[in-house]
Amino acid sequence: MNDPSPVTQPARSEAKVHGSLPQALAAELAELERDGLWRRRRLLETPQGARVRVDGRDYIAFCSNDYLGLAASPELVEAAREGAARYGVGAGASHLVLGHSTAHGELERRLAEFTGLPRALLFSTGYQANLGVVTALLGRADGVFADRLNHASLNDAALLSRADFRRYPHLDLAALEQLLERARARRKLIVTDAVFSMDGDVAPVRELVALAERHDAWLLLDDAHGFGVMGPQGRGVLARSGVRSPRVIYMATLGKAAGVFGAFVAGEADVLEALVQRARAYIYTTAAPPLLAHVLLKSLDLIRGGEERRDQLRRLARRLQECLRLERWNLAPSESAIQPLIIGANHEAVAVSEALAGTGLLVPAIRPPTVPQGTARLRISLSAAHSIHDVERLAASLNEIERALPRSHADSGPQAGAHAPGR
Repeated sequence: MNDPSPVTQPARSEAKVHGSLPQALAAELAELERDGLWRRRRLLETPQGARVRVDGRDYIAFCSNDYLGLAASPELVEAAREGAARYGVGAGASHLVLGHSTAHGELERRLAEFTGLPRALLFSTGYQANLGVVTALLGRADGVFADRLNHASLNDAALLSRADFRRYPHLDLAALEQLLERARARRKLIVTDAVFSMDGDVAPVRELVALAERHDAWLLLDDAHGFGVMGPQGRGVLARSGVRSPRVIYMATLGKAAGVFGAFVAGEADVLEALVQRARAYIYTTAAPPLLAHVLLKSLDLIRGGEERRDQLRRLARRLQECLRLERWNLAPSESAIQPLIIGANHEAVAVSEALAGTGLLVPAIRPPTVPQGTARLRISLSAAHSIHDVERLAASLNEIERALPRSHADSGPQAGAHAPGR
């Protein structure tokens, strides 16, 4: 069904909370733990990688977005030393004051070249990039049209822009077209993940571009999880689609497959200049350290020449799918490095994650509001640094845990929040 109504914040419980504000907050936190929604941080004691030491114990980790295994690569570590020696460790100012170094400028030039788009602009994070694009280009008279499973940053950006915010069912292009046809917005912007961060499926870029052109709209494509992994030479989902259009605004992050930190937006020169002049998330923040831009120049070289790493990711995904023998849980279809194992109940997903940790395997349990209610899951993140044996061990452990773990009843109590996937 279509979702013609604007997104609103989730309604809060009508139950009266007695006592002081601290007591009310404590009650809310206790409710999170009761509903299986409590999150705990682990302490990573080693560089990021397929094998890590966490909280004093060694694990094989299927947790990070370091898809190509570059985060601790010797080449990037050496580039960091070079960058620190040349540029120091801090930018010291925003890009528009005195923080925009030659390293930033060269990286923007190389990113535009790599993606095949006219111009690129660096942001400190993907969250800031999405906020910057949407709020700089849209206002109250405009409209945002978003896939229901988009990343939280796209939803927050739409809300902050004050534009009319409409969501369509996941990948339902017929519903999207109906919304576009009915809209009377001054400007229209379609926003979508390219690779959906909790499901691993890929947006139909060609069809989305065609809709944008037919309905005089822009298309913001968030390729956080496709850049470096998909497309020729890892150039991303847009390059994989073979589509070129001035309607496309392309965003990708640099702390996942690229192994470092940051994000960029690429597209038409006028769109990018509008971001320089208007994007508050760009204007009012200190530039990322130039040494990181220097490291990312090396990372782009490794991505360009990283076909063996991408082949390894494909081999690992195939082997995982071949080895799982599950009856209750479902490995969702995904051709990406993200392999979601749908468990269902929050407490059961946590129990499976904890059982795996007991065998030396780290796989995070993802629960609402990051995913829809009733779809708690393990988000298995593959890296080119994993071996086939690592994946076989994970599959064997999951097969055994499913047989041993009693079937969980549905979680009781309300589940907080609306769907807003996190990275």
